[in-house]
Amino acid sequence: MVATLTSAPESTPLLLDAQRLFCERDGRVLFTDLDIQLLPGDLVELRGPNGSGKTTLLRALAGLNPDFEGGLTLSERLLYQGHRVGLNLLLTPLENLNWYQTLQHLPSDRITLEAALAAVGLAGYDDTPCHRLSAGQQRRVLLARLHLHLAPGGALLWLLDEPLTALDTAGAEVLRGLLVARIDSGGAVLCATHQGLGLTQSRLLDLGAVRL
Repeated sequence: MVATLTSAPESTPLLLDAQRLFCERDGRVLFTDLDIQLLPGDLVELRGPNGSGKTTLLRALAGLNPDFEGGLTLSERLLYQGHRVGLNLLLTPLENLNWYQTLQHLPSDRITLEAALAAVGLAGYDDTPCHRLSAGQQRRVLLARLHLHLAPGGALLWLLDEPLTALDTAGAEVLRGLLVARIDSGGAVLCATHQGLGLTQSRLLDLGAVRL
């Protein structure tokens, strides 16, 4: 498969510049000669059938999977969010966010964290252990993480793997709002999803296609 996704004038600073990426797994080529360039304001939906390499590609771009070839330059302010929840279910949403902010070197205070939870529909659940939340509510804690990155100092480049998982209609709308806020404020998003985001700003990169 040969694929190219590019829109960058030479003078425009890129948040992601991947050139001639190649990855083979278990004797099967997942992608080859794959070029991706993301500018501030870009939103790209990464599609393809199961096993086409979407998660592998995102993890490679995030520096979590070294098993690929090609050139890669990306923004230092990067956020990777996998399809697993990645929460400590014994902690509360507030405690999880406080730990996360410390890990990401973002400003941390209770007012900011409570505002993030309220923005994603979790007001009143600040101190409820996450194991008592529904799967969709746990996903909303991840949306609160995204909300934190909209503040100054947050990651400009978001790499998201199936962020619509377990979200209801209202939760999906919250996610769309966060994505638009990120690209409107000078960031870029590459989002692996089996479901269309329903945003006119998005472009498509289909790993299952022979050629884009």
